[in-house]
Amino acid sequence: MTIPAATATPRAQALVIIVAALGYFVDIFDLLLFAIVRVESLKSLGVAADQLKPVGLWLDNYLQVTGLVVGGIVWGILGDRRGRLTVLFGSIIVYSIANILNAFIADVPNAGWGAVLHAVGLGGAIEQYGVLRFVAGFGLAGELGAGITLVSELVSKERRGLATTVVATVGICGAIVAYFVTRVVEWRTAFLIGGIMGLALLFLRIGVVESGMFRDAQAKDVVGRGAFWLLFTPWKRLRRYLAVVVCAIPIWFSVGILIKYCDSISASLGMPEGARPTPGLAIMWCYVGLALGDLSSGVLSQLLKSRRQALLSFHALTVVSIALYFTVGATSLSAFYYCAVALGFACGYWAVFVTVAAEQFGTNLRATATTSAPNFVRWSAAGSAFLWTATERVLGDSPNSLWQAAVIVAAIVIPLAVVAVFFLQETYGRDLNFVED
Repeated sequence: MTIPAATATPRAQALVIIVAALGYFVDIFDLLLFAIVRVESLKSLGVAADQLKPVGLWLDNYLQVTGLVVGGIVWGILGDRRGRLTVLFGSIIVYSIANILNAFIADVPNAGWGAVLHAVGLGGAIEQYGVLRFVAGFGLAGELGAGITLVSELVSKERRGLATTVVATVGICGAIVAYFVTRVVEWRTAFLIGGIMGLALLFLRIGVVESGMFRDAQAKDVVGRGAFWLLFTPWKRLRRYLAVVVCAIPIWFSVGILIKYCDSISASLGMPEGARPTPGLAIMWCYVGLALGDLSSGVLSQLLKSRRQALLSFHALTVVSIALYFTVGATSLSAFYYCAVALGFACGYWAVFVTVAAEQFGTNLRATATTSAPNFVRWSAAGSAFLWTATERVLGDSPNSLWQAAVIVAAIVIPLAVVAVFFLQETYGRDLNFVED
C-alpha cells in the first residue's frame, strides 16, 4: 500500500511511530545487553579477570560495532532500493536469530560436529561469541535508520520532530529494561528474551504501510536510489554527511568508554575497590538520563525551531557533564551514579541527530544516509577505544594514565562535534519530498 505523507491517516502514522519505537526499544535492548552482562558472561566462559577489559573491547567495541557499520551500509542501500519495510523485516530476523544462538555458545569437543566448528575456528565459546556479536551488530544496524526514515516520510513536517523524539525516547528505555531483566535471569536467558522479543515484533509490523515518497521515487525510477557512493560526491554532500556523523560521536564515546568501562576508569581515579561502580548499573542510570535527554532535546528543537541550536546546547551540557564525571563522580559511588545520569542527559541528543540525518538528504539517499550514519557513529566507539588504549600506553604505567587518556580523547572528539554542527543545513520544517542530484 502506498500512502504519501500528506495523506497518511492518523492511524497509519500512529502505527508506524509505535512500531518504530518498539523496534528501536528491542534494538537498544539487544545492543546494550552484551555491555551489561560482559563481566558475568566472560567470567562464566573462563576468561581471566585481567582479560575482561581487552576481551570485552574486542567483542563489543570492535566486532559488534564493525558489524553495525557493515550492516548500516547494506541495509541503508536496501532501504532506498527495495523499500523501508524490507529492511525493517530483514534486519530484525537477522539480529533476533543471532541473539537466540548467542544463548547457546559453549566450548565443544573436537569430534563429530564439533570437529566442523573447530575446522572453521569456532570450536571455542569466545570465538562463537565474537561471530554472533558481529552478526547481531549487522542485523541491529538496519532497525533505527529504516524506522526513522519511514516515520519522517509518513508524518507531517510540523510533527516530524516530535514523532522521531517519541521513537528515540521509547527506544532508549530498552537499555533500562535490559538491566532489570539481567537482575532476575542469567545472561544466556537474557539473550533468549532479546531474540524472542524481536521475532514477536514481526507480527506487529504486518499492518505498517510503505512510504509514499519511496514508492513515488521507485515508480519514476529515480536515478541514484541507494547509491552509497553518491554520499561521497560532490564535496558539499560529503561534507554534509561527515558533519552528520561527527556531530554525534561524543554520545558513543561517553557510553562506549566512560560508562561501559567505568569499573576500570573509577579504579584509575582512585575509588576504593568496594565502592566502584558496576558497568551494568552505570549503563542503566546513564540510559535513564539519555531517555530524559532525548525527550528534552527533541522538544527543544521544536520550540527553538532549530535542530542546530538544540545540538549546540546539548554539546555544551556534555562538556559540563564530562567534567563532573572526572571530578565529582570520583568522590563517592552515589555521586558517580548521579553523574552517569547527568552524562546520559547531556548526551541525549540522539533524537535530534537521527532526525537531522533523515532531513539532510533526498528520498533517493535518505535510507542510505539515515541507516549508515548512526552506525558509523557507533563504529566510532572502535576509534575511541583505539585512541584511549594508545594514549594510555603513551602516558605509561601510571595508575592515573587510564582516566587521563580518556580525558584526552574527550578533548579531541567534543570540539570536532561542535565544529561539525556548523556544516549542517538547518532542516527544521523542511519538505522531504525531494531527491539528490
